[in-house]
Amino acid sequence: MHIVQIASRIGPGTGIAAVAWNLEREFLALGHSTERLITEPRTARTRLGHVLSQAWSTVHQTFRGTSAARRLLAGRPGAVAISHNAVMAGELHVDHGMQLAAIAARGGMSWRLLRNPVVLFGWLRDGIRFRRRLHRAVVAPTASEAATLRRLHPRSRTDVTVIPHGVDLEGFRPPTGDERRAARAALGLDDEHRVVLFIGHELRWKGVPLLIDALGHATTVMLLVVGGDAKTVPQMRRRAERLGVADRVLFAGMHADVLPFYRAADMFALPSDYESFGLVIAEALACGLPVIATRTGCAPDLVLDGETGFLVEPEPIMIAERLERIAATDVETWRDACRRSVAHLSWRAVAEQYVRLLSDVTAAERSGAVR
Repeated sequence: MHIVQIASRIGPGTGIAAVAWNLEREFLALGHSTERLITEPRTARTRLGHVLSQAWSTVHQTFRGTSAARRLLAGRPGAVAISHNAVMAGELHVDHGMQLAAIAARGGMSWRLLRNPVVLFGWLRDGIRFRRRLHRAVVAPTASEAATLRRLHPRSRTDVTVIPHGVDLEGFRPPTGDERRAARAALGLDDEHRVVLFIGHELRWKGVPLLIDALGHATTVMLLVVGGDAKTVPQMRRRAERLGVADRVLFAGMHADVLPFYRAADMFALPSDYESFGLVIAEALACGLPVIATRTGCAPDLVLDGETGFLVEPEPIMIAERLERIAATDVETWRDACRRSVAHLSWRAVAEQYVRLLSDVTAAERSGAVR
């Protein structure tokens, strides 16, 4: 099978690019040939420029990207394609998150849509995508995300299949004693520090304000924040200062390699408003860290109260109580259960599910069952 992946970027790291990159590696290992169609978005230095470039990228990928994909696939009659972005071509479309669902979860949807009408454009585009069956199937990473897609697009005629994202189980694993000590020493952490780790880009919507507020009640816990930008990090730092917990919040900034931070932590938290999957949750569990998360994305599937962490409401006092409960334990006692909870999420197993789905939809198309 010759598999073409269509994405804005493909490469190691995080996000959509990493999903496509890991799938590509496994497709090759399974004996398939692969090809990339990259629709790289423009970058911008100012916030206004960033918003405008995002809008342009969405429209550009929808129209010109789709045209380019159709031309490429017309010249590859035996190929099958997976679209990871706005491009409306290919046998499979992978749902990496629905902006309208994220905005609804944050509240004030009408105002947010006025500020960013590209979200409405995306919703209308996907309505056409699903009603006209421009893809043979849509892949959602969780059952809850599949339900969200059906709720936002009730007239969809496209089949939805749930295939979770994978995790690199060789790279993300419980640290040795030496690895843990080295990672903590690099951050200036002593043995007595009980560290909750957060990794993410959108600090406001992923739960960092809740975690900072929770520190006022969880007095034995330190928060390590990896990610953010030049605007949100100062906002969160000022919030910590107002609450008198700034001495227990460490902002590490953006890092391509996040593994040392998992090694240094005692637990992981993601009290997010919305996640389509939440790959960092799976990575944390693979590293043997208990997770405190809201009921979004993969958390309800992977986090079992008292065994692999805790599911919480977006309430600082509740979060604080769970932080203290984990802080009072030995991190080693959580390792095995957390690791086992994601043992089925190897990228090889995930890629095999994609290959089976591609085989099914192409066989159905050849037999005339799909029109």
